[in-house]
Amino acid sequence: MPTLDREAVLAALRVVIDPDLKKDIVSLGFVKELKTDGGQVDFIIELTTPACPVKEQMREQATAAVRALAGVTGVEVRMTARVQSASMPETGRQPLPGVKNVIAVGAGKGGVGKTTVSVNLAIALARFGSRVGIIDGDIYGPNVPMMLGLNATQLETDGKQIVPAEAHGIQVVSMGFLTSEDAPIIWRGPMLHSAVQQFFRDVAWNDLDYLIVDMPPGTGDVALSLSQTVPVVGAVVVTTPQQVSLADSRRAVRMYQKLNIPTLGIVENMSFYACTNCHHETDLFGHGGGEQLATAMEVPFLGRLPIYQAIREGGDNGTPLVVSEPGSPAARAFMQLAERTAAQVSIAAHKAVVANKGKIPLIQVQ
Repeated sequence: MPTLDREAVLAALRVVIDPDLKKDIVSLGFVKELKTDGGQVDFIIELTTPACPVKEQMREQATAAVRALAGVTGVEVRMTARVQSASMPETGRQPLPGVKNVIAVGAGKGGVGKTTVSVNLAIALARFGSRVGIIDGDIYGPNVPMMLGLNATQLETDGKQIVPAEAHGIQVVSMGFLTSEDAPIIWRGPMLHSAVQQFFRDVAWNDLDYLIVDMPPGTGDVALSLSQTVPVVGAVVVTTPQQVSLADSRRAVRMYQKLNIPTLGIVENMSFYACTNCHHETDLFGHGGGEQLATAMEVPFLGRLPIYQAIREGGDNGTPLVVSEPGSPAARAFMQLAERTAAQVSIAAHKAVVANKGKIPLIQVQ
């Protein structure tokens, strides 16, 4: 049997479209290691994130497209992922060694569950197969160690840099590792700026796809320091349905815009309470405010997270919900948040490639 024409296989694969990047997988350079042996066709589809929610759908589409070619007797498709950096070179904001993408998780006010979202988002991304770290940027109220079960942890050095702690598969740095549990942090702006710079530049981050920064509430010094220190791919803004939270979230989005940090999207936390007995959903703090805000501000809406007792319990005992109850509806909501956040980072990375090269990457078929 004659060997199949590789160009015919590539032409067939152009029908498979990445739903986020709106282009076919051949033009995007996703097709790798294409091999034909008689009627057998083997290749890899390398996606931009392991958190792609439609990767199995894309595998099925690619398999069907190639199998329809005359002479094909078998198709083997292997799905892999390699996260791209969405950072664009800018004066004064050098890329962070060991980190591809920095994501800020912020809120216009306190009490909306920002740290809970940060921690569970980080672990969800890691569970998809990404390499993830988290910086506790809330210098005055560093709660990340408690939520990850790292209360007694102290940071170490390798002689040159700080070695991040590890928990649940993610790398962690927090001011909470450097002070006693009840010691207040009473610092002025310059000291905050110095601490933020150290958390980024003096830590031996190990090959991270995503570095989540749990921001302090409001629009203050840490956000300004972040924008001046490293390229930030974007911000996830946490809100609740309450009007007072929505008003403050609007200010947070505007702040990130002024700092040239795109908003990856808005997530509505404490969106509803689902009764564990009858499963009836009650909108304790209002309904639909987060999505309406996202629409009004023309930013993506990343989803709704419920009020659920196990979320609070997991934060208190150091075992976040995504770890303790991975199959629960609330954990699935966090996993969906991770998928949508990763998709927005992939879109930003694609735009950065286009901006830097002026064209879509050339076809890369090995």
